[in-house]
Amino acid sequence: MKNLIKYISLVMITCTVFVACETTELDLRVSPNDLAADQADPNLLLNAIQLAYGSNQRVISDLGAELVRIDYMFGQIYFNNYPGDTFDQVWRRTYSSGGNNVGDFVQVGMYTNLNTLIAIDEGSDVDYSFHIGVGKTLLAHQLFQLVDYIGQATFSEALNPVDFPFPNLDSGEDVYAAAFTLLSEAEALFAADPPAQGATDLFYGGDNDNWIKLINTIRMRSYFLTGNSSAFQSIVAGGNYITDNDDDFEIQYGTSELQPDNRHPDYAQDYTPSGANIYQSNWLMNKMVENADPRIRYYFYRQQEGTPGAPGVPADEESLSCSLVVPPPHYDGFVYCSVANGYWGRSHGNDEGTPPDNFLRTAVGVYPAGGLFDDSSFGEVGLGQGGSGAGIEPIILASYVDFWIGAMASTDAAKATALRDGITKSIAKVQTFGSLDSNADLSFEPNAAAVTSYVDGIIADFNAATGDDKENIFAEQYWTALYGGATEGYNYYRKTGYPTTLAPNWEPEPGAFPRTFLLPQNEVITNPNLTQKSDLATQVFWDTNPASPTFPPAN
Repeated sequence: MKNLIKYISLVMITCTVFVACETTELDLRVSPNDLAADQADPNLLLNAIQLAYGSNQRVISDLGAELVRIDYMFGQIYFNNYPGDTFDQVWRRTYSSGGNNVGDFVQVGMYTNLNTLIAIDEGSDVDYSFHIGVGKTLLAHQLFQLVDYIGQATFSEALNPVDFPFPNLDSGEDVYAAAFTLLSEAEALFAADPPAQGATDLFYGGDNDNWIKLINTIRMRSYFLTGNSSAFQSIVAGGNYITDNDDDFEIQYGTSELQPDNRHPDYAQDYTPSGANIYQSNWLMNKMVENADPRIRYYFYRQQEGTPGAPGVPADEESLSCSLVVPPPHYDGFVYCSVANGYWGRSHGNDEGTPPDNFLRTAVGVYPAGGLFDDSSFGEVGLGQGGSGAGIEPIILASYVDFWIGAMASTDAAKATALRDGITKSIAKVQTFGSLDSNADLSFEPNAAAVTSYVDGIIADFNAATGDDKENIFAEQYWTALYGGATEGYNYYRKTGYPTTLAPNWEPEPGAFPRTFLLPQNEVITNPNLTQKSDLATQVFWDTNPASPTFPPAN
């Protein structure tokens, strides 16, 4: 179903800076860096769209994960952490109509390349419906996410520099409507079962049916956010959406270190000769330790058996300075510095200097980054270890969809069923990654009985709980499943306010929790019709909860 991005990823990126690097007969009167649209290779245009989309998904996922404690956030003050350039490259990869020259950091954007594909198709005897369907699906999802994260986007005046040299932003509601239209157009194209025409489909290998499942699943996440229960349940009743791990929507990475380096980016940062460079979230690791979560050995690789300051482990000011600090009052009841059992990370907002702990801190594991499975060997990380980086970038997984179904359920019993399904699918998927680390002692893998016991225990706790406690159990399990692909965690948190159990910021007064990000600063500077926001308090149209700072309650 899914193709590994092995030799092709950076090769394609090199191609896409030209848009059509495989054109064999060039009119010498035309610069090869300024090819006309009708000279472009449709397959390379589709590659460019997919790669731009994939790059954007990683950025957006990382931002969402940081804010909801699935990943670690560096920096105490929210407004300072997320300046105006946060979405510059995401915006350019979506809309840019320039950047064809060798060495440009951003290629021609998704929307521009999609329009070029449409123009080529209209003037060709070859049917490029598949290419256009993929492009429209990915652009629609990207537009939804731009609205979700910055509140608005441009569509009605986009890519029309003659009539609209300085395009205005459309409302979030209007962009959502446009994105739904794109999905309908894409679905109609896929329904005719068009041939891939030699295109490289990085996600579903040219399977039109899977693309239709994805379209319905993207609709589901958007109906959940907007509260359209009838439309959501109609798709559930139809059954034609991502229901199985085999249908998961994800990017798969390779194992090549050089020319190109197509390993999972987190693996490339953590499995180096100088040790690990990423800090893991103390909140998530501690929650999984408390729950005895069977996924923890796949998610995280411990380089040390104990963390300074944890129960039974002496504090160490040199390697972990906060291990000697008395937690401040606002951290009462939360792990401030040291998680038990050697899970060495950092808490939300901690911006202390970096000590020489690269061979001490916990590294990313075999899921989803293709690293080491934690078999309690407590060795140091290094190049080529574990799965050599052959991990995935989760975007929409079947387990996520079960949590959406649970969130939209009308009874506690239905919600418990969806919760069980989501946890079960998540664990099953994660456990398939253990075999990537061929040198690990897999006797440390949880067996079927342990997994069943864990799931049954969570469901029993959920059924016994009431009010916020019930919602927190559900949301905490959703967060755990989202590790590695947490775009929807930020949306869920603003939509529901759960879980309320998130650890506080390192700083007791970090400013209001970001309800949306600032507009892309480069666009604001060059477009006189735009004015930058003064804060991060503007709420996306579907976020009808109380204003910050009283919501979300954990902040």
